[in-house]
Amino acid sequence: MSILVTGADGYIGWPTALRTANRTDERVVLVDNFGRREWVASVGARSATPVASMEERLEAAEDVHGLRNLSFVEGDLTDRSVVDELLQVHEPRAVVHTAAQPSAPYSQVNGERANFTQHNNMQATRNLAFGLAENDRTDAHLVETTTTGIYGAPAFPIPEGGSTMYHEGQQDEVPFPAMAGSWYHMTKSHDAANLRLANTQFGIPVSDVRTAITYGTETEETRADDRLKTRFDFDYYFGVVAHRFCAQAVAGYPLTVYGKGQQRKPFVSLEDAVEGLARLATGDAGDRPNDHVVYNQVTRPISIVDMAETIAEVGDEFDLDVDVTHVENPRDEDETHQMEIENARYMDLIGEQALTFEEGVRDVLETLTRYRETIVAHEDRFLPDVLEE
Repeated sequence: MSILVTGADGYIGWPTALRTANRTDERVVLVDNFGRREWVASVGARSATPVASMEERLEAAEDVHGLRNLSFVEGDLTDRSVVDELLQVHEPRAVVHTAAQPSAPYSQVNGERANFTQHNNMQATRNLAFGLAENDRTDAHLVETTTTGIYGAPAFPIPEGGSTMYHEGQQDEVPFPAMAGSWYHMTKSHDAANLRLANTQFGIPVSDVRTAITYGTETEETRADDRLKTRFDFDYYFGVVAHRFCAQAVAGYPLTVYGKGQQRKPFVSLEDAVEGLARLATGDAGDRPNDHVVYNQVTRPISIVDMAETIAEVGDEFDLDVDVTHVENPRDEDETHQMEIENARYMDLIGEQALTFEEGVRDVLETLTRYRETIVAHEDRFLPDVLEE
């Protein structure tokens, strides 16, 4: 028996694999095809932190943490034969599926990249679902990181699970409607529906973990050695807004808030995201769901302007002179949208929030100031058009 972690070379996947291996004596099998490294390089960007080879990472995990239960398989999950072999050889009792092309902007570049994103993400998830069903592994717990982005920006509170629909005196619980705003987010909308169907048709226990915008550079395990660091993307395509703002601060540029910037977005620290996934992966059969469960992997919503002002305040501790400036918003969005999103189930899972946004920013700036030269050398990859003119 084992635990599979897919996308284990990625930003969330790698620290999740470390945390999981640290919590169990079972074999933890890491799976990846190194696609993220190729996609980032294809847009002329790179990770701010040095990303060691998988061989170096595994060696460091054993040297530093004594983890001898980690192994790695290079493979593409869109190839059904690869998935079948993984399931037949390793017989997982849990699969943590973090593998995906995760960038909305990358998926929006052109039709070719939109098609690639949709094929890559949905094919991998379908292969895992059917692989578990057709290889007699329907008792395995399938945990997938989808995204809160499938919710869009509704004008009413977002539930953690389904919604109750009323019609002509009758009612029933239905999945919350998907209102994705990119070709990437639409893949996760389809994944969420397919996960529900896999549970209904095959009886596979499913945890649909809807991950918020994730910030941070370190977890308890990665902090111990530079070879264990996870990647940190700060470019326009693969860097989330909080990370791009931190990179702007370190490079000496103002933080450019589009419009009012009062719209709230859901956030979770890397530490809190990894903790939830590891708990789901290592939980005993009696602790895990035997059905289909949705978790909103969010610790709190934060407005864009509050996020920028927090980064500026923490920047003072690092002798960074950070200005926050408002520029014309090129996007069609409600700049005052106040997202409300339920997260009680996820908070019950992790117990308590480990890292506040302010602490996470401090963590990021501490790391990025070490790698300032990398940030400055690639500043053309994260500067918005308004600063390039």
